[in-house]
Amino acid sequence: MASLTSIDISYNELEGPLPNIPAFRNATIEVVRGNKGLCGFIAGLNPCTATISTRKNKIKKLLLILIPTLGCLLTLFLVVRASSTLCRRVRKTEASLVDGSNENPWAIWSFDGRMVYENIIEATEEFDAKYCIGVGGQGCVYKAQLQTGETIAVKKLKEALDVEMVGRKAFEREIHALTGARHRNIVKLYGFCSCSRHSFLVYEFLESGSLKDVLSNEERITRFDWNKRVKVVKGVAHALSYMHHECSPPIIHRDISSKNILLDEEYEAHVSDFGMAKVLNPYASNWTSFGGTFGYAAPELAYTMKPNEKCDVYSFGVVTLEVIMGRHPGDLISSLASSSSSSSSNSMASCPLKDILDQRIPNPEGNVLGEVAFVTKMAFSCLSPKPEHRPSMQLLSRAISTQSSIMLSAPEGIKLEELVDPNCFNY
Repeated sequence: MASLTSIDISYNELEGPLPNIPAFRNATIEVVRGNKGLCGFIAGLNPCTATISTRKNKIKKLLLILIPTLGCLLTLFLVVRASSTLCRRVRKTEASLVDGSNENPWAIWSFDGRMVYENIIEATEEFDAKYCIGVGGQGCVYKAQLQTGETIAVKKLKEALDVEMVGRKAFEREIHALTGARHRNIVKLYGFCSCSRHSFLVYEFLESGSLKDVLSNEERITRFDWNKRVKVVKGVAHALSYMHHECSPPIIHRDISSKNILLDEEYEAHVSDFGMAKVLNPYASNWTSFGGTFGYAAPELAYTMKPNEKCDVYSFGVVTLEVIMGRHPGDLISSLASSSSSSSSNSMASCPLKDILDQRIPNPEGNVLGEVAFVTKMAFSCLSPKPEHRPSMQLLSRAISTQSSIMLSAPEGIKLEELVDPNCFNY
């Protein structure tokens, strides 16, 4: 009651602090006499200890706020300082890599970089040809056994003393793609070296080599049965689905082929060789020079030079047919393209399933036959000349895992709905 000017509360058995209003500030002891526990600023009353307690409480609350705040500020300061120190070290390392003066040009995880670098040079005898296990567009791949007993694969770029800009960009693209990818069907990158003397990648060594090696080896092909083949196709599908739909931004490989699919001893597929990989940026142009392997590249690349994820889908279809046929399906693809352009309606009659299957191993039976037919159906759907008619790798990955019926399109004249029924092949 701020407007109250006078009050008399004497002899009312009241207690506690008096309100701080004019009526009490101007009052005498007579108006509050006869109360057992009043306190306040009127002469003759005891001062209120609550004021002191309130002040102490306010100080406590202030400390409770200040102490955590100061702690957070101190922690933030330490983090910023540590990050700044780390960035300076990284910049210093990068600068030294450029001028070739770095004492340790190696970047690798879980190992002593300098020791591993020297072990690789020693294990390959300065990259002697007898340790070479593969040759690619950007360089050679060597097998090296470290002193720890671990076997690794080393991809060494061409032009060791003066790496060309194209090779350097491919090297950086592969590092960028692999360090950001974490999937069981993508080859594991252990580390890399980039200096004036050597530039190479180090990744896991896969015992069974490339899919192309297995398909071209008459002795090994007998062990590459239909279950293993379907498993390889599934692994590649899962890897591409991860790259296209789970990486941010998405990654297109641009060079899916049988030589770039490596197999471990359990015939688990691992997609490798990301030298042509491109990160899709929706806000930038993707025009580029031709990249990939002839016979596996999508037909639209011949006139658009604009790769997207549907280019990988086409290459996946070619590789899948190659796994089923045991050889590159170039003639079959050409005949399908001719049939499509001529609007032939009986193209399936000219290529029954029994003629597509690799004849070097026994024909599939039972459930395995159904899986092979489904995979073949899936492969044809990827070969549509129109990119928009090809399914996404995410759809293919899910379908091949569940063997569920999905909507797939294919070159004109191919009746995919019949492919899941092996009877349509007179088989």
